[in-house]
Amino acid sequence: MPETAARTHADVGRYVSDAWRERYFTACDAVYALGTPAHAEVDVETSFGTTHVYRYGPGDEAVGSRTPVVLVHGAGSCSAMWYPNTPALSADRPVYAIDTPGDPGRSVQREPIHQPEHAAQWLDETLAGLGLDSVHLVGSSYGGWLALNQAQRRPRRLASVTLLDPGGLEKVGLRFFVWLFVGLFATFAPRALRPRLAAWLEQPVLVVPELRAMIRTAVRAYRIRRPAPLPLSEEELSSIRTPLYLVLGKRSLLVHPQRQAERVPRLVPGARAEIISSTGHGPQIDHAEEINRRMLNFMASVDRPS
Repeated sequence: MPETAARTHADVGRYVSDAWRERYFTACDAVYALGTPAHAEVDVETSFGTTHVYRYGPGDEAVGSRTPVVLVHGAGSCSAMWYPNTPALSADRPVYAIDTPGDPGRSVQREPIHQPEHAAQWLDETLAGLGLDSVHLVGSSYGGWLALNQAQRRPRRLASVTLLDPGGLEKVGLRFFVWLFVGLFATFAPRALRPRLAAWLEQPVLVVPELRAMIRTAVRAYRIRRPAPLPLSEEELSSIRTPLYLVLGKRSLLVHPQRQAERVPRLVPGARAEIISSTGHGPQIDHAEEINRRMLNFMASVDRPS
């Protein structure tokens, strides 16, 4: 689709050129190759643009009938970021990984979705277009805000929600943006320094060459045109009735982990909250095996309540 088709609004994301878009896709494909291959890719037409979705699934027919998982990535990335998680999750149940419109990826945005009601409508239309009536929704960072917003505004298709160090709980502070900037600068550091910087900054992307290349290319290739989402109010959080599992990195700079681990279960009936030590904003990447196991245990508990 021509780039001009995605320029109807100032707050619609776009690639800077077709050439940079193709360079980014090449970098993404190298990251996808680190995980399990997708069984299929599908484009879903919505009121806000074309949503590109990757479908992963188990070969076992009985396992394939379980309630599927839908993955929503963080800002400035695409569904390739789930490569440490798709093998384990898709061995247990069907998995759909969404490229969010407005972020670099293979979706094409034509209308803005940053308003909470529009975001909820977009995701509901996407799930409907995939023929999914009940899903375990998993969101990381900005994708966590999308998942939390969905649980509050359009929960009818949600069996559960898992939030991985999510947005939507606190206003994004300066410390997080500084961390992002320093982390991006560190991608240019000499190779010998990157493991030390990765440990100091809690940035696993620095020691995965393919992931590092994808992030660096995204910054050059794509222009995100949306404001940071506002956190949900306590009244909005208190209205959520979808089973909710909150996973926080102990050294997160997006939220205050201990504060939210106490606050969310108090506001959301039945919510679970856990803090993962030795990690920051990406627990599902640098502690993938543990997080995969915890997520699947939570989903199984929802599917088979005691």
